[in-house]
Amino acid sequence: MRLDDTQVKEILLKGNYIGEEDAKKAEEFAKTSGGSIAYLLSQELVTQDLVGQAIAESLGVPYVDLNSRPPTKEQVLKIPEESAKKLRVVLFEEGAKKLTVVTDDPKNAALAAELTAVFPGKTISIAYSLSKDIDQMFTNYQKPLETRFSKIIEGKKRVAPELLEEIFRDAYTLHASDIHFEPQKKEVVIRFRIDGVLREAGRVPHEQYENILNRIKVESNLRIDEHFAAQDGSLRYESANGVSFDLRTSIVPTVYGEKTVFRVLAAYVEGFSLNQLGITAHHEEIIMEAVSKPFGMILVTGPTGSGKTTMLYGVLHALNTPDVNITTIEDPVEYKMVGINQIQVNPATNLTFPKGLRSIVRQDPDIILVGEIRDNETAEIAVNAALTGHLLLSTFHANDAATAIPRLLDMGIEPFLLSSTIEIIASQRLLRKICEHCRYSAIATKKDWEKYAKKVKGYFPEAEVTLYRGKGCSACGGSGYEGRIAIREFIQMTSEMRELILKNPSARQIEELARTQGAQTMFDDGIEKVKNGVTTLDELLRVAQPPVQ
Repeated sequence: MRLDDTQVKEILLKGNYIGEEDAKKAEEFAKTSGGSIAYLLSQELVTQDLVGQAIAESLGVPYVDLNSRPPTKEQVLKIPEESAKKLRVVLFEEGAKKLTVVTDDPKNAALAAELTAVFPGKTISIAYSLSKDIDQMFTNYQKPLETRFSKIIEGKKRVAPELLEEIFRDAYTLHASDIHFEPQKKEVVIRFRIDGVLREAGRVPHEQYENILNRIKVESNLRIDEHFAAQDGSLRYESANGVSFDLRTSIVPTVYGEKTVFRVLAAYVEGFSLNQLGITAHHEEIIMEAVSKPFGMILVTGPTGSGKTTMLYGVLHALNTPDVNITTIEDPVEYKMVGINQIQVNPATNLTFPKGLRSIVRQDPDIILVGEIRDNETAEIAVNAALTGHLLLSTFHANDAATAIPRLLDMGIEPFLLSSTIEIIASQRLLRKICEHCRYSAIATKKDWEKYAKKVKGYFPEAEVTLYRGKGCSACGGSGYEGRIAIREFIQMTSEMRELILKNPSARQIEELARTQGAQTMFDDGIEKVKNGVTTLDELLRVAQPPVQ
């Protein structure tokens, strides 16, 4: 039996994991927004692990974190799929005479009898794990998307909704950030962007895609009779087992039909501290020093999908206290955070970035987040807001931190205004992390090192270089990578830097001054992560290049 939010909250309260006041605040939040547990997680009053431990303790069984210690696919498949899903159970460990299984329903009376039939003669220990982690383990039973597509198409009933259900469910399970439907001559290729890299997930016939496309348009509030113009919309996916998330829809016409791309958006921020985002203690100190000032501008630059907004929400999480008014204007609102006012840009009602930002300034804000500075008008209003007593955070498209200043100057921002307002410019990229379950190290051979030597000259002075890689396993889908981490660079506004901005400098001049003042480049940050076994040298060179000497 799965526990609902109210039951879990009561368990946390009874076990003294939270206080009465926190429980009441969670209840109030649940009435208007997400669940009470989402509130407790977002405020870092509890963690997912702590919730699991509290529930296990209340049930009188041990707790197992399947995220940090996942069983192999072979282990999972030892329990027949029908029994596993009916009993909500996964084989965790197996020895010669005894074994341990995990479930989110350890009080199920049928559990012992059915497992004894599957594993005769063995002593069975039962542990508890969170429902979402059990569901993640069940993906080992899934057949490839194409096999499931064929079965749905053969059934000839509710084809479009069932195909979309399978696609969305897989995207959520695999932590895809984007879903692509790419029409080709005879079929439509479906690809997921996972850890920044596109992977093919399946294919559907063109004739089936027409029905799928119409359903997407209806659910995204788009015109179904429009086939030759780009359209943007959004929809919300809700599954039978309680999983829900938002998707941003983009449709454009191509030679072989309309291409659809979904951006998968998170529902609620559950723990978003700077430390959890992989920001070093030194960089966190730089950020907190800047945001301690009552006004000024903090910019984060980087390409689309590099985690700029995520980083800014990490900053907002640190600043989100009852005594400040925080307002954001975004397109779209990618994260929902308790305690801040979030505005969605809506061109249909003429609520644009410039108009919305003007209105926000009249709302008595202390801190403003602008999703993106896209044009001269937005840039001017943002700079003036930062100059008149507001702390303003925003993202900006630039190749690196140093390039942001010449770009803003080219947009018509006066050098003396820019010099007076900017506190920090950060830039970042996302690297795939080596899978922790199959990571190994080896000393690079002379032949291996030849392809790296020129590019990383001076970064590895030691005679023997140890490099880390992932072998590829079931946990990472054979890729050797699982999850991503950011590499970052920061430019602080020192008195010398402010004086340089007044002279309309080039990006190269800004970068040189920053480096003489001790600033680290993204590539430097990446090299440290390579040496620490977090990522590979190949992955770093794919995403970033060493600075020009």
